[in-house]
This record gives sequence, structure tokens and C-alpha cells, in this order.
Amino acid sequence: MNISDDETRPSLSSCLPSFGVLEQKHPGTVTYNVNRFEGWSSLETMWHQVLEIGRDIANFSSTYPDGINIIGYSQGGLIARGIIETYANVSVDTFISLSSPQAGQYGAGFLHLIFPGLVTETAYELFYSRIGQHTSVGNYWNDPYQQKLYMSYSIFLPYINNILPSEKSKTFKANLLKLKRLVLIGGPDDQVITPWQSSQFGFFEGNETVVEMRDQLIYKEDRIGLKTLDKAKKLHVVTVPGINHFNWHMNVSIVDNYLLPYLD
Repeated sequence: MNISDDETRPSLSSCLPSFGVLEQKHPGTVTYNVNRFEGWSSLETMWHQVLEIGRDIANFSSTYPDGINIIGYSQGGLIARGIIETYANVSVDTFISLSSPQAGQYGAGFLHLIFPGLVTETAYELFYSRIGQHTSVGNYWNDPYQQKLYMSYSIFLPYINNILPSEKSKTFKANLLKLKRLVLIGGPDDQVITPWQSSQFGFFEGNETVVEMRDQLIYKEDRIGLKTLDKAKKLHVVTVPGINHFNWHMNVSIVDNYLLPYLD
């Protein structure tokens, strides 16, 4: 992740090589790149990463009481949202989620890189187990055909999405509602986040028909505050075609056209 700060507003982002463009176009901006949990360590549980990185960000943000901006890419965007919802003392102005599985993942776009023996249809046999829940991917694997197992085993996504209640449900929603701007960026040519609409809180029904965010219960029942943010014009849904998942954070035009305008 990266955090940047200029004279008016700090920011956080998720390992963006092209993030240097922000420094060039905003001279004097301070950026902070969170390099923890890279490589194989990115498979450590989501809660562990949220709590560990969250402490780093809380320390950073304490210097900037007026708020920081956060940009989270891929899994980093889901970790960033977990931090925002969990840490009340992290003051965030703008959160940009860049191609992140906010509603979960159900697709083999990256499974063969990490779990070469798994296929989409049977991955639940690993992920919906005590062993599988010791992996980050297992924590947000959302099999539309195995929802009972998902609700029974998943220790992360159904909780931060307030699909399953917990003692922190009200806190999760209250903290997300502190945002002045939530930007959800994704696109149909991503080829990794599946369905790609998950980057905008859309997801599959049981027959793999995609239900868009505004028709999802998480939105209609305002489980985490998406509907409230939307009505207040604080929610921005951005769809960009022609970008592969591994290019979002490398493409300078993405920074120019879809990140910088929300950080001004």
C-alpha cells in the first residue's frame, strides 16, 4: 500500500509503481508504501493483515488528524476497507478501491498461480474448512453454489460486509460512513477478479448471473452504508474497459484519469 500526504490531504495506496506520478503532479506530496505481506506472506489471513497493517496506518494517520487518502489495489483494497471499518482512529477522507474483490471472488483467474491443483467448482472443499480459512483467499472466496458453507466457515468477508452480524457490525458501518468519498474502480477486461463487478460490490446469484451492487442486499438494506454514501453523492462507481488486472497499478493513464481527479 501507499500513503501520500500533501499540505491539505494525506493518502494510502497498495503497491503502485506508477504512484510516483502522484508525487510528480503534486510536488511536496508525502507518499507511504506499505510493503508488508508481499509474496507468499500475502496468503496470511485477512484479519491478521488488517490488524497488522492497520496499526501501521493508525500510527501514520495520527500525524494527520484532518484525514488521509487510501488507494488499495486488488487484495490490498479489501484489506484497506477492513482497516477503515475496524480502526476508528484512522481518519480517511477518500478511499479508492482499485480492482479489489469487495464482494468476494469466485473464479480461477489466479488460482493456478497459488493453488495449481484447484479448480473453481471444487475450491470450496479447501477454502470452506478450518485449514482453508488460514489463507487470505479462503477468507473472501464466495462460492454462489455453496452459500451455507460460506456462511458457516468464512471468518472475514461476510462479517466486514455485515452479512453475518457481529459485535462490531455497527462499528464497521459507522466507520465506513465517515468517508467523504468512496471510489470503486473495475472493468470488464480484468480477467482475474471474478466476477469483475465484485470490484463494485456486484456478485453472482446461484446461477452465476451477476447482480449489480444496487440490487444486492448489502446495498438495499444499507448493511455497511453504501446506500447512504450513494445518496449523499459520496459513492463513485467507475468502469474502465480494456485494462487487465495486472495493469491497473502500472498504467499511468489510470493514475492520470481515474486516481488523481479524486485526490484533488
